[in-house]
Amino acid sequence: MKFGDFEITAHIFGYFRLDGGAMFGSVPKNIWSKSIAADEENCIRLAMRSLVIRHEGRVFLIDTGIGEKWSDKYRKIFAIDNTPADKLGFKPEQVTDLILTHLHFDHAGGVSRLNEDGTLSLVYPSARHYLQRANLENAKNPSLKERASYLKENVEPLEQAELVLLEGTNEIYPGITVYQIDGHTRGQQMVEIRSEDQAMIFPTDLIPTSHHLPVPFHMGYDNCAETVLKEKSELLKRALDENMLIVFEHDADVEAARITVNDRGHYAVKEQVSLAG
Repeated sequence: MKFGDFEITAHIFGYFRLDGGAMFGSVPKNIWSKSIAADEENCIRLAMRSLVIRHEGRVFLIDTGIGEKWSDKYRKIFAIDNTPADKLGFKPEQVTDLILTHLHFDHAGGVSRLNEDGTLSLVYPSARHYLQRANLENAKNPSLKERASYLKENVEPLEQAELVLLEGTNEIYPGITVYQIDGHTRGQQMVEIRSEDQAMIFPTDLIPTSHHLPVPFHMGYDNCAETVLKEKSELLKRALDENMLIVFEHDADVEAARITVNDRGHYAVKEQVSLAG
């Protein structure tokens, strides 16, 4: 997709599943299940979608998927179905800049690979890795709630990387800005791309799927519901006012959309947009 001066494509690293109740928090199943089906274990299928942004020889990648460092046991638990590397549409050595929204395993599991000798190495060794300093600190000392999401095999290899630690809002490249958001997890960052009169937002786990557009629909995984609701309300109002394109990292069916307010007063999809490479 040509987006002003940028060329942007969406790529799916694969699919996995998480508990539907946890994905919708306090929203009852008889409401959320009307729009997304759960399997026999109450889990819903989720995508691991990334953006690749190309401009004048630079190749930016946002997040890395769940990676391949999983035992058969956990592959079954999470129903991990990764896209073969040769089908992704880009090669790791092409990536010059890697933006990590946060280090939860489904976003940063692909930063490293497990070698035959049991050591870990970076998948994108030539890329600058952009991360909020607060999230790295959080990942190194996770709370009891997040301990299962921040795995050392995704954190420790970053010591080998060219790591750019950010603090708050930063324009990391002309037209590409990151914003720190803390409701889901401390130090998460969403990514905004602007070119000419167009704007696109990659809100990561603030709005993981199109089914989470209504403001009260947020995850039980979120650390602070009050903060999430504030951050989400502010973003969605701005997205509506500016006709921004929202990219959904975890939606298995809807890549991106422009939004409206429906007859029930909730934010909702107005127009689906495909960015697939």
